[in-house]
Amino acid sequence: MSVSRADRAFLESLQCKRHGTMFTNWAGTFSSQPEFYVAPDTERAVIEIIRIAGRSGLGVKAVGAGHSPSDLACTSAIMVSMDRMDRILTHDAYACTLTVEAGIRLHALHAALAQRGMALSCVGSISDQSVGGAIATATHGSGVEFGDLSSCITHLVIVDALGRRHECDATANADLFDAARCSLGALGIVTLVTLQCEPAFTLHAVQEPAAMDHVLDHFSSIATSAEHVRVWWFPHTEHTVVWRANRAAAAAAAAAEATAAASMSPPASYLRDTLYGVHYYQLQLLKARITPNDIPRLAEEHFQRRFNRRIEWTDASYRVFNFDCLFPQYVNEWAVPLDHAAGALRELRAWLCAQSLDPHGVRAHFPVEIRFVRASDVWLSPAYNQLVCYIGVIMYRPFRQPVPYKKYWRAFEDIMRTHNGRPHWAKAHRMFYFDLRKVYPRFDDFVRLRAACDPDGVFVNDYIRRHILPPDEPAPVADLCERRALALESPKL
Repeated sequence: MSVSRADRAFLESLQCKRHGTMFTNWAGTFSSQPEFYVAPDTERAVIEIIRIAGRSGLGVKAVGAGHSPSDLACTSAIMVSMDRMDRILTHDAYACTLTVEAGIRLHALHAALAQRGMALSCVGSISDQSVGGAIATATHGSGVEFGDLSSCITHLVIVDALGRRHECDATANADLFDAARCSLGALGIVTLVTLQCEPAFTLHAVQEPAAMDHVLDHFSSIATSAEHVRVWWFPHTEHTVVWRANRAAAAAAAAAEATAAASMSPPASYLRDTLYGVHYYQLQLLKARITPNDIPRLAEEHFQRRFNRRIEWTDASYRVFNFDCLFPQYVNEWAVPLDHAAGALRELRAWLCAQSLDPHGVRAHFPVEIRFVRASDVWLSPAYNQLVCYIGVIMYRPFRQPVPYKKYWRAFEDIMRTHNGRPHWAKAHRMFYFDLRKVYPRFDDFVRLRAACDPDGVFVNDYIRRHILPPDEPAPVADLCERRALALESPKL
């Protein structure tokens, strides 16, 4: 099919990138070249874009910050930037809710909430994502009593592939609501959401070193030792850093306000934390591409010089939750039931120890990040119906250069599978249709709902085809026009 002259003129009037522009995700791991790269500023325009795609046989994918290190947002047809749909719509001070357009970035959302005396109850490590993108993959923070961001949504509007607008909450379109709160963009484009918040609060954080054996031997008690807990393990060493944060008492909060200049953030040193901890570390990892056996030494060195100390600070909640994720990276993260987590980590440590004995074995970058999330009722949340521990592994890409990671990823995923793990949807992973049916009780319901919302495959791209569509399902019309996303890496890595 082809795009009519009138439809092409409409799409070109919304064009936000010049024709031929490549989209590349933040990690620099996947790229695609959309035929149209548009940025609507109204819901009506979103509906018209989707209708044009349907009658022209083109695919559509919405994109926010492009922070997912997979090809989830990639398309060669119509890419819809949600950046212009970033308005604050309404807020309810009594219910402590805020309704926003789905394109608003989290850092702008934090500022808007602070102006209204509110805050999100739990935030992930970064706030660069759009709200729509963050809930599409069940982005999460850490805390055994706190759910992922998708669980904070109390109402949303989604436009399906037929251009139909659906308002959803726990009582109206309840099944679509539970599916759309983590939909991978497969059901439609979410245009607005209402978030359940809480009164603004400060967090008091304490970060201190601990031995890995101590963490594993007391895993459950450490997970519940504060409102928010996360652990960083330094592979090839027995070192960890345990971060704990609790809501500051009213008196402490008042004192923090009075002494903001002194307590706004953890004691920082430009020389240690930026010049050495970011720029020099990136140079060290660039050299380690040639001399990978240096990597265990680097883990020990950076732990001793940067992390082997206790620090504590008090600040606005979102500033304590967030931290610097340094530079582009390959990332893989899975959620396992909490009672399986210590065993999974012991197996991962044993495998990496065995690799250390092999001159050509895997040398893993630090950290392995460990976080905790409350059970969720969102169908495709990795925390669906179970309290989980997220375990994330990382391999940095110094100066965007590739590094070997696939052997590490295969071993990591094999371990996670044996512990009933579910992959984080934003990451590239090797769980496919039949695998996912086994670990998600509502997966078949999601697939049926996807077919009803998108019968012609308007929202199908490589990622959705690979993970969500039954392998024997005929390729939809729009999917036939899709060219494959480009993986920006060497196949041998």
